[in-house]
Amino acid sequence: MAIFSPFKHNSVFFILLMWILLSCVFVGGRPATFNQDFHVTWSEPHIKQIDQGRTIQLTLDQGSGCGFASKVKYLFGRVSMKIKLVPGDSAGTVTAFYMNSDTDSVRDELDFEFLGNRTGQPYTVQTNIYAHGKGDREQRVNLWFDPSADFHTYSILWNHHHIVFYVDEVPIRVYKNNEAKGIPYPKMQAMGVFSTLWEADNWATRGGLEKINWSKAPFYAYYKDFDIEGCAIPGPTTCSTNPKNWWEGVEYQALSAIEARRYRWVRMNHVIYDYCQDKSRYPMTPHECLSGI
Repeated sequence: MAIFSPFKHNSVFFILLMWILLSCVFVGGRPATFNQDFHVTWSEPHIKQIDQGRTIQLTLDQGSGCGFASKVKYLFGRVSMKIKLVPGDSAGTVTAFYMNSDTDSVRDELDFEFLGNRTGQPYTVQTNIYAHGKGDREQRVNLWFDPSADFHTYSILWNHHHIVFYVDEVPIRVYKNNEAKGIPYPKMQAMGVFSTLWEADNWATRGGLEKINWSKAPFYAYYKDFDIEGCAIPGPTTCSTNPKNWWEGVEYQALSAIEARRYRWVRMNHVIYDYCQDKSRYPMTPHECLSGI
């Protein structure tokens, strides 16, 4: 659904024309079916559409994992999905939801990676940010609920001011645009939306100490309510720089007071790893870590 400010005008033709023009500016938010916005990129037999494509099931077995991607790329906006993660003994599995410029040398990427664990242990979500080809900005958060028991919403807000990772509207990570201080910020390359379910037991659970238990296979993850609001590329060249896009509004340029409290709660109680604090990797604290929210 495209979004515009309604106003009165006597000409039906004029209103229809404005609707068409504004609809071309960006993809409006609405839960889409899988085939509307996505296509399978890896192992189609391992992806099953349910409820006429409103929900999909990803499968990991000893033969293969699987993945899908958006049909087009986007420059700024918000993407979100509801995901129900692999239940039970999921150690060694990784369910990923991320944006990627799909460029080899100077990559931009915004990652959610859900790291499976032994039954009864917390699920860990790892976020990472690549800007102008530089990554290694991992942070890990133990989720405060069982993400395999039901669907939860995971979102990435990306505008000219900051990038925010949300879990059920709770911000768990903020990366500010500090280009003025010489800190890279992704803003020149459009990114596609990707998701995969795969085996990574060489690193995913306790640094690779916990291996995948194939006797528990196949492993399943479920996705629904695919929601992309952003400037589709290719598309109108003015979209990504339009300050009237809702995600560029004043209320989205920084965390609200309530969001800031929720963010601090997550940081105090659920962060288990932050590259900013890892002196073995970074004896000097990276500049972006000193920027706050």
